[in-house]
Amino acid sequence: MRPQRVLVKLSGEALAGQAGSGLDGATLTALAADIAHASREGVEIAIVVGGGNFFRGVQGLTKGLDRTSADSIGMLGTVMNALALEHAIESAGAPARAMSAVPMPSLCESYARKRALDHLTNGKVVVLGGGTGNPYFTTDTGAALRAAELGCSHLLKATQVDGVYSADPKKDPAATRFETLTHAEAISRDLKVMDTAAFALARDAGLTIVVFSIAEAGMLAAVLRGEGRATYVTP
Repeated sequence: MRPQRVLVKLSGEALAGQAGSGLDGATLTALAADIAHASREGVEIAIVVGGGNFFRGVQGLTKGLDRTSADSIGMLGTVMNALALEHAIESAGAPARAMSAVPMPSLCESYARKRALDHLTNGKVVVLGGGTGNPYFTTDTGAALRAAELGCSHLLKATQVDGVYSADPKKDPAATRFETLTHAEAISRDLKVMDTAAFALARDAGLTIVVFSIAEAGMLAAVLRGEGRATYVTP
């Protein structure tokens, strides 16, 4: 059955394309078209974007920054991605609204749960930047938090591989792929597709996590139809 409301977690690297950093126009356009298509099929979509294509908080630690300052810079990167994705989705023909957990009223709307819910029920794709607005929390944890408070049934984790593996398949050819897992199994196996806090929050909220590859055009819409190749992590 098609879910009514979902949250998609997009990494910053997914927006960088083959370049690995910054924004790749062709990649952004393709992702936005995929998202707009799924929205037009009637699914309410919220998106949490990472910022690793611009800056990672852990990188700042090697440059002499304290963790709070480094994470704050990373939050700014997520807002840049949210603004870029908002524009790309609207250019693809679907209404969108960027919101930031870190107030930036001259750039975009500040995140408030009720306002985000209004946008979703009115058919807008809500693009969430700023993480949780606090340091020490990953954007994966932020995605689980927003999915829970916005009443989403599924958290769709868009990655560069087609599901959850026992190890990184790019580094370990013997890695095995899981079709299904429970949150408890993912935590006990210490699988790295999401951090433990995100898995635990999703488990407590009863969220189903769907891990799929964003590299293939149309895969988001396919996953929403229950047709795409993915790993399902259930409560």
